[in-house]
Amino acid sequence: MNATVDRIQTMQMNDPTPCSKFTVHDVLNHMIVLGGTFTYSFRGEDAPELRAPGVYGWVPAAEFREVMDDLLAAVKSPGAMERQVTTPMGEMPGETFARLVAFDGLMHGWDLASSTGQRFEVPPAVICAVDEFARSALTSEMRDGDTFKDATTVPDDASQLERLAAFSGRSL
Repeated sequence: MNATVDRIQTMQMNDPTPCSKFTVHDVLNHMIVLGGTFTYSFRGEDAPELRAPGVYGWVPAAEFREVMDDLLAAVKSPGAMERQVTTPMGEMPGETFARLVAFDGLMHGWDLASSTGQRFEVPPAVICAVDEFARSALTSEMRDGDTFKDATTVPDDASQLERLAAFSGRSL
């Protein structure tokens, strides 16, 4: 996903995304702030209150990369998958939360790529694993119109990633 962010142009920062309440700028802020917060959770530490700058005037690709690299290191840190972590959805095992973070990240990566005219190349095995998890984890209670919308329909020739995006409530 870093490559996708690297290719975003400053003039695209206010463009809408398939995540209806977020612009490109908002998706980046969301991922930087939550990714930074989740890093602490996976390490078993209390997170400070993190805030994104209101306006950039540039694409925060370096900041995004730093947060995502740190998040990945935290997910791989000793004990991260076994410990109970505090999440916006309550306490859960690190392994379950890591899968939710992967689902969220994959969907927001697709949001960024599709709204900035890019191809989003993800290995099919990753899409398949995230899709399988999402279809078992996404409950009707989570489809509150805010966290997730109702699934949308896709054309017969939709890719596996497009089908997952539609399952998450995004319109293609």
